[in-house]
Amino acid sequence: MTTQYWLVKQEPTDYSWDDFVRDGRTAWTGVRNYAARLHLRAMRKGDQVFFYHSNEGKCVVGLAKVAATAYPDPTAEAESGWVAVDLVPVQALAEPVTLAQIKASPPLKDIALIRQSRLSVMPLRAAEFKQLQKLGGR
Repeated sequence: MTTQYWLVKQEPTDYSWDDFVRDGRTAWTGVRNYAARLHLRAMRKGDQVFFYHSNEGKCVVGLAKVAATAYPDPTAEAESGWVAVDLVPVQALAEPVTLAQIKASPPLKDIALIRQSRLSVMPLRAAEFKQLQKLGGR
């Protein structure tokens, strides 16, 4: 199967990239948006995921991978249908990619981060993923 690409957003005051790296793995829990839930369910082990600091910072800061596919979210009520995935950090970007840089980059003009700014889990096209890698110095 082909690798899929994703972007997840998190407020760094709640759970930062540094927290993620320190932990070495995390269950991506607490997502309570139906579109984001569909994206979590579509994630496959080995998919690549950019980690975005929302609100404070507003930038892509690192790259992670999906380590475990969707399972019932332990922070949700039983049988609610909400799911979580496990992510592991891969590497911090050499240079964080700011929202301003993303908006100024023509290859990223249709990225979900701009079109659906409140969505916390979103797919990326392969070309968008590569452009973010390039901007981040990878």
